[in-house]
Amino acid sequence: MKMSYNIIKIMNNPQTDKKMHVLLTDGISQIWDIKTKEEALKISIMLNDNTDSGHEYVIREACNRKK
Repeated sequence: MKMSYNIIKIMNNPQTDKKMHVLLTDGISQIWDIKTKEEALKISIMLNDNTDSGHEYVIREACNRKK
């Protein structure tokens, strides 16, 4: 199994005041798979540094089950 990484945006739902977790997608609405942990961390840091809405971006491991 080959590991990749995804970025999750954590934001508050203004109607319920609960946290929502949203996976970021690529340009064709597929879940964005990032090949290395270092690249995923770099992108999440950039997104966190530039957010003006107070959203938080975290990474998670994803398992690609391609044979």
